[in-house]
Amino acid sequence: MDNLKKEIDLKKIDFIVANHGECDHSGALSALLAEIPGIPVYCTANAVKSLEGQYGKLDWNFQVVKTGDSVDVGNGKKLVFVEMRMLHWPDSMATYMTGDNVLFSNDAFGQHYAVEELFNDKANPCVLRHEAMKYFANILNPFTPILTKKLSEIAGFNLPIEIIAPSHGAIWRENPMQIVNLYAEWAATYQENQVTVAYDTMWKGTAKIAHEIAAEIHRQNPNTVVKVFNVAKADKNEVMTEVFKSKAVAVGSPTVSNSILSSVAGWLEFLKQLKFKNKRAAAFGCYGWSGESVKLLQKSLAEAGFAVVDENIRAQWKATDAELAQIPGLVTALLA
Repeated sequence: MDNLKKEIDLKKIDFIVANHGECDHSGALSALLAEIPGIPVYCTANAVKSLEGQYGKLDWNFQVVKTGDSVDVGNGKKLVFVEMRMLHWPDSMATYMTGDNVLFSNDAFGQHYAVEELFNDKANPCVLRHEAMKYFANILNPFTPILTKKLSEIAGFNLPIEIIAPSHGAIWRENPMQIVNLYAEWAATYQENQVTVAYDTMWKGTAKIAHEIAAEIHRQNPNTVVKVFNVAKADKNEVMTEVFKSKAVAVGSPTVSNSILSSVAGWLEFLKQLKFKNKRAAAFGCYGWSGESVKLLQKSLAEAGFAVVDENIRAQWKATDAELAQIPGLVTALLA
């Protein structure tokens, strides 16, 4: 609020556009409307429900809009609204400003990445692409069928777009359509020649199998990139970004109380939510006496949409040479 007051007399604000009601977008709205009550708030019908649900029914002056509606902002320019339902909330929308040809894209095309100079041409392009992919993989991937249709709809408008300004991360002003093209590529069951090995371990037996699997992948196919993560120690969003890039995963856990480690169980639940497609998976793990983890991992991976291979490594206490000798067969099936 203090920063906004440095830029403009709040009384000169004509209206507010709320592209999304989630509190990282709307957290200052109550304070702003307390100072300029009655100002119109343009948003979707679902955004009214979201905002009132979070902040209460405060008799805000909502102006409900849908795709194609617009508001004149003077000097021959308009704001045109485009509903972006389920990208990634029911209330989401984007706003296009004619004349300046700016698409305020809300959560689409964003990153959880701070660029001090604000614009994509000022950012490290490799880091920016990775952060944009991470954002897509961890937030938007479950909605790729909707996203694909929405990209086609936006293209059908034939709007000139000179700037894409998402609500998170860098503003795309240099070749802004590059991120749209990347989204189209990522939404089309994207894969690289990569395998991700994800595990947690109790007494390092499962960790040893994980690294033996990674080494065998390199032996069988030196061109395949392999990423190995202990999911209890790694950033889960980084791990999921690598899974998104991968054609296959191998997931391991020891058996604990007739189940799997809670760290792996939580990670698998997140994996299921992301709805990755067209990927293979294998399971492995050590056990002391009951040994259910491998079957439970296979079940969870299948429920997450992966094609699970029959081959697995299930070792009591720690893998013997005979059990380690089964790894090449597992890797062959995983890379098939």
